[in-house]
Amino acid sequence: MLLRIIFLGTSSAVPTARRGLTSIAVQRGSELLIFDAGEGMQRNFLQSGLGVNRSTRVFITHMHSDHVLGLLGFMQTLALNGRDMPLHIYGPEILREYMDVNTRLLNVNLTYDVHFKAVGEGVVMEEREYTVKACRAEHTIHSYSYVIEEHDRPGTFYPERALELGVPKGRLWHRLQHGEDVLIDGRVVRSSDVTGPKRRGRRIGISGDTRANSRLEEFFRGCDLLIFDSTFSDDEKGRAVETMHSTAREAAELAARAGVKTLVLTHFSARYDDVSMLVKEASMVHNHVIAAEDMMVIDVPYPSD
Repeated sequence: MLLRIIFLGTSSAVPTARRGLTSIAVQRGSELLIFDAGEGMQRNFLQSGLGVNRSTRVFITHMHSDHVLGLLGFMQTLALNGRDMPLHIYGPEILREYMDVNTRLLNVNLTYDVHFKAVGEGVVMEEREYTVKACRAEHTIHSYSYVIEEHDRPGTFYPERALELGVPKGRLWHRLQHGEDVLIDGRVVRSSDVTGPKRRGRRIGISGDTRANSRLEEFFRGCDLLIFDSTFSDDEKGRAVETMHSTAREAAELAARAGVKTLVLTHFSARYDDVSMLVKEASMVHNHVIAAEDMMVIDVPYPSD
């Protein structure tokens, strides 16, 4: 199952010539999950070729303009391009009022239904193969961090075991491979009888705007990939504390303590034309650090352990 991250915007409050405002797309198979919608994000969305008429969910971390102002433009762009599938949106309760008022005042005519759910801590939504969870972040206003957590996969399928137990090749094998038990001649053959130990799914964390803290450290524990607020360098730590953001080094310290495999720095202050210094600071603490760029694509493989 493809699990791909596409960065649609990687700047903080002010866009630059190279960076748009915050937005992250996660493609999982045929589904699309979008985290935050900074102003103008629909341009990079269209350029990415992700498609306007697929199963799509939008998750908003908080109600600061650089994270939400592009949502209405994105919604209208989908409509103007003929979307007819429902759009699911998750975020703080006040987001509902923001969408209702502005779609009315701006006469935004949508061609599809919008389903909104207010976010609280814990499980935000759950599908058969994965769950999205939220945790309160530490920012200047009510804000959430998110984790995408795939469920464990069935273990390796052993066809010789299935044959020994009298299961004919075909549809029943497929069911056993996908964790289902089957009935053969009045007896139950369990998936666990013909498969190895379950295999861990993938885990992706997205911090939104926040100070690094122990609660998020636990929330992001064991992530295969963590995308974290890295607005400032270490010499601007006082500014980070004042504005309730994190430095690249603080992001790396949290990632290291949480056992994160890959750390992706993002949400860079416009003062940094070159973010290599931030990567260097973080790399002194964590051994696999990447700086996000607009339109960067990262594929997340299944864990090898």
